[in-house]
Amino acid sequence: MKDVKVEWEPRSLEAFVSERGRRLLRAAWLLTGDAGHAEDLLQTALAKCWDRFEELGDDAVFEAYLRTTLHRTYVSWWRRRSWTSERPTGQDLDAVVAEPATEARLDLHRALMELTRPQRSAIVLHHLEDLPIAEVARILRLPANTVKTHIHRGVARLRRSPHLSQEVS
Repeated sequence: MKDVKVEWEPRSLEAFVSERGRRLLRAAWLLTGDAGHAEDLLQTALAKCWDRFEELGDDAVFEAYLRTTLHRTYVSWWRRRSWTSERPTGQDLDAVVAEPATEARLDLHRALMELTRPQRSAIVLHHLEDLPIAEVARILRLPANTVKTHIHRGVARLRRSPHLSQEVS
C-alpha cells in the first residue's frame, strides 16, 4: 500500500474573514441595530480572537469561538451601559426600499430593536443563528430558564409589533 501524503495549506485569517465576514457582520448588526456599532463589535471580537485562529485550526471551530466572543462582547457592552446601540445614525431605514424582501428584513430589524437587549440577544442566537438553548445560555452566561424567559417574552413582543405582518399564510 502506498502512503498518500496530503499537503495542507493553512488558511489565513484574511481568507476566513473574506469568506464568513458578511454573515458575522449580519449577526452583529442584528444585535446592535447600527451598521457602525456592528462593525465595531465584529472588529473588537476579531481583535480578541485573532491569536487563536491557528491554534483552533478548523474554521468551524474558530467561527463558533468568534461568535461566542461576539455575543459576550455585546453582552458586556450593554451590561456596562458605556455603549448604547440606540444612537441615531443619520441613515433613514425607511428610505431604503428596494424590494419586498428588503422591506421584510427592515421590518424585522425595526421589531428587533424594540426588544430589550437580553431578549434580542437570546432571539438572535436561538432563532436566527439556530443555536440550542443550552448553547445560548453558555454564550450569554445566563441560566437556561432565564434564556427561555427572554425568548418567550421577546417572541410575545414581536408578535405584537406593528412592524411585523399579522397575516398567517
